[in-house]
Amino acid sequence: MKSTTTIKTLFFGLLLVSFQSKAQTKKWTLEECVNYAMEKNISIKNTTLDQQLSDISKRDAIGNFLPTINAQANHSWNIGLNFSPVTNQAQTQTTQYSSGGLNANIDIYKGLQNQNQLRKANLSIIASKYQLTKMQEDVSLNVVNAYLQIIFNKENLKVQQEQLAYDTKQLERSQELVDAGVVPRGDLLDVKATVATDNQRLVAAENALLISKLSLAQLLQLENFQEFDIADASAPVAESSILLQDPKAIFDKAKETRTDIKLAATNVDIAERDLKIARGGYQPSLSGFYGFNSRVAYADRVVGYDPVTGTPVTAAPLPFFTQLSDNKGHNFGVSLNVPILNGFSVRNNVARSKVALERSKISLEQKGLDLERTVYTAYTDTKGALKSYEAAVSTLESRQQAFNYAKERYEVGLMNVFDFNQSQTLYVNAQSEVLRTKYDYIFRTKILEFYFGIPIVSKQ
Repeated sequence: MKSTTTIKTLFFGLLLVSFQSKAQTKKWTLEECVNYAMEKNISIKNTTLDQQLSDISKRDAIGNFLPTINAQANHSWNIGLNFSPVTNQAQTQTTQYSSGGLNANIDIYKGLQNQNQLRKANLSIIASKYQLTKMQEDVSLNVVNAYLQIIFNKENLKVQQEQLAYDTKQLERSQELVDAGVVPRGDLLDVKATVATDNQRLVAAENALLISKLSLAQLLQLENFQEFDIADASAPVAESSILLQDPKAIFDKAKETRTDIKLAATNVDIAERDLKIARGGYQPSLSGFYGFNSRVAYADRVVGYDPVTGTPVTAAPLPFFTQLSDNKGHNFGVSLNVPILNGFSVRNNVARSKVALERSKISLEQKGLDLERTVYTAYTDTKGALKSYEAAVSTLESRQQAFNYAKERYEVGLMNVFDFNQSQTLYVNAQSEVLRTKYDYIFRTKILEFYFGIPIVSKQ
């Protein structure tokens, strides 16, 4: 009975482990990969931190409009001959006194620098958002490319597996023919060499698939990449409507939607604000200030003199808050600062800002030229990739017919094994070329659609 219970426990334990293993093997879709990368990718996280810094810079700019308020307080001991801070009488004694104050300062006019700093901070927030969007777009394209590479390697692996299975059967049949004395033993050795080559190609295909999975897992920042896999899917090939568009129309659309163009234009606006801030240093600045102070002494105070001896008559110090009220003082006013000569610092800041502005304008112009060249190149590459795929399909059809014909001739002894293997190799290479051109066309189409404003991954 105990043995039966142990066997049942072991059986259910193995079943549970098997179930957990299957449950942990998640099949990732393309949408899941892209969405997960948006949350976990390190580059996106760093760009998000830059956006947070832009928000902090805006709070700094807002703070420039607020007054600065500082409080100070001190307490001291005076030992020996000293003047009482309250009675102003020289006395040999140990005294204590406390003092404190409050100072406030506010900019009234500062060459509009504070206003321009705030506008610049708002533009910097917009720029950081564009930068984050651009990083997300770049990561999405990388994820799509890596995902398609896995699909390609999976289909290529199937081709190699099918070819190995076919050649293995061919080896068994050749062995039977050699044993029957129908074909020479040399043919059998050639078939064995072909099977060995198929095994090498199969190992290479398996390694390529593993490396492509690892690349995508690293993009997603997955720790347990050994169990990573994508959902089994075959990307369909269809002539995209984007090829019906004129390249100039795609370029015009890209100028409106591309994030890097918007980012470059925003950087020009930021540089213009920097120039205005620098020019504000030429103008005078006006600020207002206010101060409050008071003090308290802890020594006995002189309240009069003895009319006979002339010695001073003292009394205990007044209460703390009474002294604080009696000794309080206020000061306030305005301060005008007119720049006259500051070692050419303002002039040099303006000159540097002008250079930075020109540099940002050139960068915007260069971005436009780069985008135009990229769009036209992508359009040409996509059309070329489609033609290459169609040619590869046509070649595969011809190679398949040639291979079927060669197989028929080989089976009836009208073709030697060397020529048959040559035909078979050309057929397998044609299959691989169809897969390569297929996914090259799909990815290039994704890029071209992306420039036209079509999302990389369609939202469900």
